[in-house]
Amino acid sequence: MYYPEELIEEVRMKNDIVDVISGYVRIQKKGSSYFGLCPFHNEKSPSFSVSGIRQMYYCFGCGAGGNVFTFIMEYENYSFPEAVKLLADKAGVRLPELEYSEEMKKKEGKKSRLLEINKEAAKYFYFQLKSDKGQIGYRYLKNRQLTEETIKRFGLGFAHVTSDDLVRYLRSRGYDDELMKEAGLASFDERMGLHDKFWNRVMFPIQDINHRVIGFGGRVMGDGNPKYLNSPETMIFDKSRNLYGLNMARTARKNHLILCEGYMDVIALHQAGFTQAAASLGTAFTAGQANLLRRYTEEAVLAYDSDGAGVNAALRAITILKETGLTARVLNLEPYKDPDEFIQNMGPAAFEERIGSAENSFFFELRILEKEFDSKDPESKTRFHREIAKKLCLIQEEVERENYMEATADKYHIGFDSLRKLVLSYAARTGLARPVERPRSGISSKSTPEDQAKKSQKLLLTWISDMPSLYPRIRSLLSPADFTVELYRKAADRLFAGLEAGECNPAAIISLFGDEEEQREAAALFNTRLAELTTKAEQEKAFNDIVYAVKKHSYDHYSAKLGSDVEAISQVIAGKKALEELSKTHISFD
Repeated sequence: MYYPEELIEEVRMKNDIVDVISGYVRIQKKGSSYFGLCPFHNEKSPSFSVSGIRQMYYCFGCGAGGNVFTFIMEYENYSFPEAVKLLADKAGVRLPELEYSEEMKKKEGKKSRLLEINKEAAKYFYFQLKSDKGQIGYRYLKNRQLTEETIKRFGLGFAHVTSDDLVRYLRSRGYDDELMKEAGLASFDERMGLHDKFWNRVMFPIQDINHRVIGFGGRVMGDGNPKYLNSPETMIFDKSRNLYGLNMARTARKNHLILCEGYMDVIALHQAGFTQAAASLGTAFTAGQANLLRRYTEEAVLAYDSDGAGVNAALRAITILKETGLTARVLNLEPYKDPDEFIQNMGPAAFEERIGSAENSFFFELRILEKEFDSKDPESKTRFHREIAKKLCLIQEEVERENYMEATADKYHIGFDSLRKLVLSYAARTGLARPVERPRSGISSKSTPEDQAKKSQKLLLTWISDMPSLYPRIRSLLSPADFTVELYRKAADRLFAGLEAGECNPAAIISLFGDEEEQREAAALFNTRLAELTTKAEQEKAFNDIVYAVKKHSYDHYSAKLGSDVEAISQVIAGKKALEELSKTHISFD
């Protein structure tokens, strides 16, 4: 279903990666490359490099990398065809219609129609808010001190008290009843027939990361139930994998994102200048939402309600965030219930101060846990200390665990040695938090043979792409088949073919892979850090060692397959001969 390779390459070549990325990230030239702060993870020292010569980017901090298509895919959360189309439009390249199977045509057509009908419904709700019938909803939003600009930015609207206004409007626009039901905009029963899903509600359009309306939330006016009603799950709307307001929050470029519980909290924070706020969609925070957050930040500041339900929700969210690799801090909103109420009473400056003093999630968990114990009763206090030890055992990295033990001992006035013994005792009984086993020599344990093989193959591809003149010297000794990881082998095949034709174009090789993660992995093949080697003799020795290591692993790999793979025989024979030759050969850089 992708565009022809020649056309993709034309689009890539007409979009200089430095020009494109500089439109998103501030980069400065240093030597032959450009450097800036990585847009895909938080950092203070620039480790994000962009090479105009190689038409590639790579972050030495988080490993994000690829060509201009990869950048657009990762930054805009686009699919590969969407990234190609955006850049083709930018460069004025005319693209042919994609060739889909009948099944794909049907699926993409339905998805497109659902997005269309949701967009039309959002426009209708927004128009109704400003009409005479929408005054109850308009007054509600104004009483919540929302400005006209905020109402427009979030596309807020109103669904009439009558039960079929939207249905009649969408029919007049040519949308059929079945599509309305599939979009979750209408329901059917024998008594009422087809009728609006939402009525007498202020409407909150829910947008995906690319600003497309995928669903709605509605807040009832008056005492009706439920207070908030969300669109049902559809082909385009998955509550567990979207966050309200993230389409705007992701570009805030703060070192954190604020996670709220409700639509109005997000809107109030954005209006107050805290554009890094987003919220879950009427459900408990999920791992899918955490993974989405992880694309744009490494830290979440939880601004949940300060009541019991909000505290429990925060505790659940902390666990999920930690499992996803994100750190969390918890905002103290007292004496107010939620961010909206806090902003209305205390103002943005006070909220900014609360962000700065937000509590470390580990100590937040301990503070809530401590309430279950009586600190004046020695037995109860001891049980609390045991619970602390249990939580410390869940910290896998030893250095981090030691740091938390030290801070916890100080905070709760527990002797450090006593707490350490308690942790080790609990760990010994449960098998958790075993101390890191260090070799007697003091040298860290080696990686697995498979890891070493991958590293040597990546180093070789980086070295050859950096110094194409080395390729003729290894041509007779190595082939793409010696790269035992399929993605590496595909990249090597294209790189070697290009070198045979006198070309070296790693950026074009990345376009062979449509999946974003594969493009990132392919980019790493040409950006593996080479050791700091000062003399030519050191460089030559390192290169010879890498070539030998790649060939040796290839020989071992195919030797292990001899019993089941007839084709492996020729590789083993050729590999043995090449190894013998390599053992007597010195590849010179001259």
